[in-house]
Parts: sequence; structure tokens; C-alpha cells
Amino acid sequence: MLADMGLLLDSFWRALAYCLHKRVIAWSLLPLLAMGLLTWVLGYFFWADAVQRVQNLLDGVGWLHSIWVWLQEHGMSYASEVVASIFVVLGATPVLVVLTLLFAGLFMAPVLTRLVAEKRFAQLEKKHGASTIASVFWSGGSTLIALLALLVTLPLWVFPPLMLVVAPLIWGWLTYRVMAFDALAEHASKDERRNLFVRYRMSLILMGIICGYLGAAPGIVWVSGLVFLAAFWILIPIAIWIYALVFAFSALWFAHFCLGALEQMRAQSTPQAADPKVPFAHDVGDAAQITR
Repeated sequence: MLADMGLLLDSFWRALAYCLHKRVIAWSLLPLLAMGLLTWVLGYFFWADAVQRVQNLLDGVGWLHSIWVWLQEHGMSYASEVVASIFVVLGATPVLVVLTLLFAGLFMAPVLTRLVAEKRFAQLEKKHGASTIASVFWSGGSTLIALLALLVTLPLWVFPPLMLVVAPLIWGWLTYRVMAFDALAEHASKDERRNLFVRYRMSLILMGIICGYLGAAPGIVWVSGLVFLAAFWILIPIAIWIYALVFAFSALWFAHFCLGALEQMRAQSTPQAADPKVPFAHDVGDAAQITR
């Protein structure tokens, strides 16, 4: 257990140090560029139509219509259009963020794992225990199980203490399943990956839970952007960048831990495989001396 904790802490500090690497910083900025491009494309083709549809819905509500008339009488003739624009932004932003982070995550995790492998584990043999298709199915299946678990435990969320425990446990399980699988996909065989998952299950789940709580930090910035609408366009990009940085740290942490654990496991198994040969060699030498 102490050896596991040493590996856990060592990989944690190494992941923090790697977050200062120029390639990691560049990849953490990728979601901002992707979201900017996606926002421009969707805004160019769908903005006016989306605002008009939402405005028509707002104008169709009886008690809201009275408010719009009152505001128009006081010189605010475009109030419904402004509110409709805000609703479109608030509704579209979460979708943009999820698509952007999903896109970045699919490309970021393999790149960061290769970065760790190149710098620390260049001599580690690659056994290619999982293909890209297998990784996609593994991640998709794990995500589906996590979403079902969230739906089943949703009634518990009305109790704040349980909400702070149940959700991080589920996301921690999902994080460790996806991150650890991706970290070991190229270097470990299927049997090695299974053995590591069993041997270090508690450490991997703990890492996933910690990463889950770290992922809650951007949510504070997100909520601030909703409360302080004037700073919305500043706070939301900051939240997205923090999300990406937390994701990068998580990928680096799991890469350092899993590849380090794999290296240790292979080093421990090598002498065991060589032990039977040693007495055999001594027997041969002794026999040679006797025959002389």
C-alpha cells in the first residue's frame, strides 16, 4: 500500500510539472480556438433564426407580453430581442462546451500519453493491447454505465451531503476507467492491463475522484458567468480553459501512474521468470566439475 502511495504521489507531482510544458499549454488552448471557430460558424448560419424563434416564443406568453408592452412604453422597444439573445447564448453555450471538450479530449489524451512515454518510458516495450476501436467502445460503454448510475442515484441529489459524495464517486469511476485504459492501450497487453486494474483499483479510483473534484472548480467560474452576465464572454472562456487544463493534468497523471506501474510490474516479473534457470546453470557447472 505504501508503494502504491509513493507511486501515486510521484506521478501527481510529475503531472503538475508537465502542465508547464509548452506542448501541454498549447493543447490546453486548443478548446478555446475550436470553440471560437464553432461559435462563428453556428452564429453565421443560425444566430438570427434562433433569436427570432425564441423571441416568438416569448411574445406568445401572455404575462410576458404585458411586460414587453410596458418596457416599450418606457423606451425599451428591443427588450424581448435582448432577452431572446441571452436565452440563445445560455442554451447554446453548454452544447458548444461539451462538443469542444469532447473533440479536444479525443485528440489530447493520446498526445499527452505519448509525451509522457517519449520522455520517461522510451525503453518500455509496446504490446498494443487495445486498438482505437476498442478504446472507443470501452469509453462509450463506461460513459453509458456512468450515466445510468447518475439517473438511478438522482433522487439522492436532493440531500446535499449525498450529492457531494455520490456524483464524485461515479465520475471518479468513469475517469479512472477511461483515462487508465487510454494510458495503457499502446504499451500494455490485455492481460497486463487487467492485472494493473485489479492491483491498483483503489489508487486509480482515488485518482479519478480527485480529478472529479478538480473538474468542479471551473463550474464555479461557469456559475459566475451566469450571475454576472456583463462578464459572461470573459468568464466562460476562462472556465473552458480551466476545464481543458484539468483534463490535461488528469491525462498526464494517469499516464505517469499507469506506465510507471506497468514498468514496475514487468521489472518484478523478470527475476521470477529467470529464477528457474539459475539453479539449472549451477547444476550444469557442478556436473562439469565432477566429470573433470
